[in-house]
Amino acid sequence: MADDVQQLLRELAGGPHADRVGLMHDDVVQTWREHLDEAATEAAAVIGLADPVRPLHVGVLLGNTPAMLRAMAAAALGGYVLCGLNTTRRGEALLADVRRSDCQVLVVNAEHRELVDGLDLTGVRVLDTGSPEWADLLAASATTVEDLVAHREVEAMDTFMMIFTSGTSGEPKAVQVAHLMVLFSGLNLVERFSVTADDVCYLSMPLFHSNAVVAGWAVAVGAGAAMVPARFSASGFLADVRRYGATYMNYVGKPLAYVLATPEQPDDADNTLRQAFGNEASDRDIAEFSRRFGCQVMDGFGSTELAVIVTRAEGTPPGSIGVGLDGVAIYDSETVTECPPAEFDESGALVNADVAIGELVNTQGAGYFQGYYNDDQANDERMRHGMYWSGDLAYKDADGWIYLAGRTADWMRVDGENLAAAPIERVLMRLPVVSQVAVYAVPDAHVGDQVMAALVLADHAELTPVELEAFLADQADLSPKAWPRYVRIAPSLPSTATNKVIKRELAAQGPTAGNGVLWTREERGRSYA
Repeated sequence: MADDVQQLLRELAGGPHADRVGLMHDDVVQTWREHLDEAATEAAAVIGLADPVRPLHVGVLLGNTPAMLRAMAAAALGGYVLCGLNTTRRGEALLADVRRSDCQVLVVNAEHRELVDGLDLTGVRVLDTGSPEWADLLAASATTVEDLVAHREVEAMDTFMMIFTSGTSGEPKAVQVAHLMVLFSGLNLVERFSVTADDVCYLSMPLFHSNAVVAGWAVAVGAGAAMVPARFSASGFLADVRRYGATYMNYVGKPLAYVLATPEQPDDADNTLRQAFGNEASDRDIAEFSRRFGCQVMDGFGSTELAVIVTRAEGTPPGSIGVGLDGVAIYDSETVTECPPAEFDESGALVNADVAIGELVNTQGAGYFQGYYNDDQANDERMRHGMYWSGDLAYKDADGWIYLAGRTADWMRVDGENLAAAPIERVLMRLPVVSQVAVYAVPDAHVGDQVMAALVLADHAELTPVELEAFLADQADLSPKAWPRYVRIAPSLPSTATNKVIKRELAAQGPTAGNGVLWTREERGRSYA
């Protein structure tokens, strides 16, 4: 059995699935052998022009295209490091990512070429996949997987990719993702969902992000299943599934909510999709997506670092993300002690948030996390007292089920009481007309914070202040102090390329309507105007 992605791809290129379809995109159809031989050729070209005294780090701005999949396979086969640059970054921020990850080669396509125009890329070789130079390089380097001379014969813990964090709570950091982590994650999901070479994996999440790599691409290569790279579109999702016969998809953030916001059709369940796997979907969206499209949806919890792993076991209660693997615990960051179990009243409301909510940690160390590249300060922040601190707030009930409470920046101090954002968001998501929600703190005029919520309604849905008041009054597990003082009805929320809401942008705007409509609750009442 392969110990790294390099060996896995070599086995795939020479194995029983080599002549099966490996890639479909528009009118392009390739077997695994064809795809991997092209990747070997690209690897040979990159290795041939690299400076041998510098780390062979290759940045890519290629989107969700066959070229990006080829670059990923090329890096694995060639034994060098691929740096997945965020295609939504611009200017000096993008340049900082290129410099931070020590890219000596940068591969771009026509769509993203202008992103690097005007940047000081001294010392970085920029290659445009649509240029004659690129065509000549490939022609001069033509080879096969069998004949490729790798830059390095990799070992299991060598870095396969540098993947930047989403940047929802600060500047993105380059996570060093090991071959073993990709291999382990992919094969684990292959086994869990019985994925075979007969499956078709729909890859519409950004391929520069960890979810797409470990829960999408790694699944396809682990099973020898066909890959379909695509740009996510809520309106075009079902048509793509039917066109390519997709059977498996991965997601991160809010894609399920986006698709569910489109008008339902009576034949939505008439499709080939059987399995969706991802993280951060709400309980309501998981159930509704499964019903509407006739597939199984499994949601998990994970970050780019993969140092804290929580899985949804059978019997996971509503609102919980599951149970943690050995070493996963909830700790008070000030006392460095484990938080006591959560306690609930008869209505299900959390009554000891002050002591039960803490930070998700791995008490056994970093797990699969190998550190951020070129960022000692961030590494020191993550690794304290011999433990990995995730930055995620959570609480655990007496039976060990874990519930997210937001990020460490999501604490709110309202009238002397500590509140967390995630439990309030889960309540608001019970509103059938709500498609997305973000809860965050805005400053109180006197002291502490006020709760603000931004709501995006489903297509053609309506909500009045009176309807919201009645709904909140019916939620027995919602503390009166958790009623949002301000509610923004917005057409959309600011988000990262991986569909995660950027709350710091919302908080910076304060209690304003922004691009929507603002409702304000009476200071000591329950009516909105």
